[in-house]
Parts: sequence; C-alpha cells; structure tokens
Amino acid sequence: MNELIAKAEVLLEALPYIKRFAGRTIVIKYGGAAMLSDELRNGFAEDVVLLKSLGLNPVVVHGGGPQIGEELKRSGIETRFVRGMRVTDKAVMDVVEMVLGGTVNMGIVSMIQGHGGQAIGLSGKDGGLLEAVPMKVVVEGSNEAVDLGQVGEVTRVNPGVLEKFISTDYIPVIAPIGAGSDGLSYNINADLAASHIACALGAAKLMLLTNVEGIRGSDGELSPRVSTPQARAWIDGSTIEGGMIPKVECGLDALAGGVSQVHIIDGRVSHAVLLEIFTNTGVGTELVLDTEDGAS
Repeated sequence: MNELIAKAEVLLEALPYIKRFAGRTIVIKYGGAAMLSDELRNGFAEDVVLLKSLGLNPVVVHGGGPQIGEELKRSGIETRFVRGMRVTDKAVMDVVEMVLGGTVNMGIVSMIQGHGGQAIGLSGKDGGLLEAVPMKVVVEGSNEAVDLGQVGEVTRVNPGVLEKFISTDYIPVIAPIGAGSDGLSYNINADLAASHIACALGAAKLMLLTNVEGIRGSDGELSPRVSTPQARAWIDGSTIEGGMIPKVECGLDALAGGVSQVHIIDGRVSHAVLLEIFTNTGVGTELVLDTEDGAS
C-alpha cells in the first residue's frame, strides 16, 4: 500500500506541470551520454512518448559526433578539430549526412515508435527547415578566421515545416544539417540548431542533455539556477570553460530569443527529461534571464 501511495504522490506532484505545459512545445537536444546505453536510450524514448501522450509537444534535435567519428575511421578519412568543431570537407560531409541523416536519425525514430510513439525523421534540409552559411572562427592568438569547410551557422529557420507535424500526433526528430544558398549541405552543431529551432517555435523549454550534472559555480557546487549576467561572468572568469561555453551561450541566446526556460541536464540520469519537467526540484541547471532569480 505504501508503494501505491508513493506512486500517487508522484502523479500529484506532476499534475501542475502537466497543466502548465499542455499544448506547449519542448525542444530537446539529444546526444552524448544519453545515447550510450540501452537503458538510457529506452528511457529517453519513453520520456518523449509520455510527453506527447500528456499533451506536450516534444521536438527532438539530435547529435551524433561519436558515430560520425567511428564511420570516418572505418572509411579511412582523417579529420581535425578547431575549437571543438570538426573541419568538414566534401568527403567528411558525405559521411555526416549518411550518419546523422540516416543511421542515427532512423535509429531514434525507430526507438520512439518501438515505445508506442509516432515519430517522423527530418533533416534540416527538408522543406528548407534550416538555412545556413559557412561558419568562420578565429583561433586564439590569431586575427584570421579559419575556414571550417561545410560547417554551418544558422541564418533562418522555417518553423512551418515543424508546426504541421507538431499539430498532429507526430514527434519530429531532426538531424542538424542545413542547406546553403550555394547548394551545399552544412554540418550544424546540434546545440546551436536546437537553440534556433526553439526560438522559431516559441518553445516553452529548451533542454540540452549533456555529459555532466549541470553548471558548477566557482565553489565547485552544482548551481540549480544561473542568471544570464552570472553565466557571462563565469565564462569570462573561466568558471565555465571548455565545451560547456558554447552550450551555455546557446542557452543564453535562446532566452534572449524568447524561449521561456532553458535547462542543461545530465543525460546520464535515467528519465532526466521527466525529472526536470514534472518534479518540484528538477535536475541540472536552469538558465534564467534576470539577476534576481539567478545564482549569485
């Protein structure tokens, strides 16, 4: 009986959040550690299917860096990275499209459908969903921009492509590949793509699944909430560093672009998506705009 009562209490805790987010769009960047084990993959699929069943509108944007790396290695194609981004020539881009738009995307669609959901796999090229231009980065210590090849920066999102699916029972699953006006395909960072898509859809939440618990402050402790000014100060002071910097910046851009809430959560935790949305404490770190609600 105690176990049944505990289950009822969990449902009661979730009820206000179900009401609050019913009919709202939740954009989830899925990748990294959350893809590594059957338990985590199945848990993620169950979470997404449950969200749709409860009246929320999940949109999944996925990565696939490790899978791309494995396929390049098998194909004998060498690549290099600049500031964490893979320099992408035509040979590499062919592999990116095959892996992201094919193997990984279809695998996620099948996984969601295997847990009772209806998913539709899309590339950012479909229907002009993601328009892109070549991204240039300046390496530290140099004033010259480095040509990354077919690595893209999003210039426009066509939300109508997704809105048609969101209004039905389908869960869009998006490979972050953009189309350029030059006729080329562009490899887009999944966090960046998710941020732009969340802004275009006016999403209630953007959730970025990572390989860490969230953002840690200067004291080394996990910060449940971090304001925009605090996040920028921590980046400038190297409290936030490495691969967490572009992830946080994507989140801050999403807030500035009108997304209501941004969460950086640990993809290694089973059912992390449900825990963040439907519990009072949540998991990971929430990024907020104003200083009053942020961490100090």
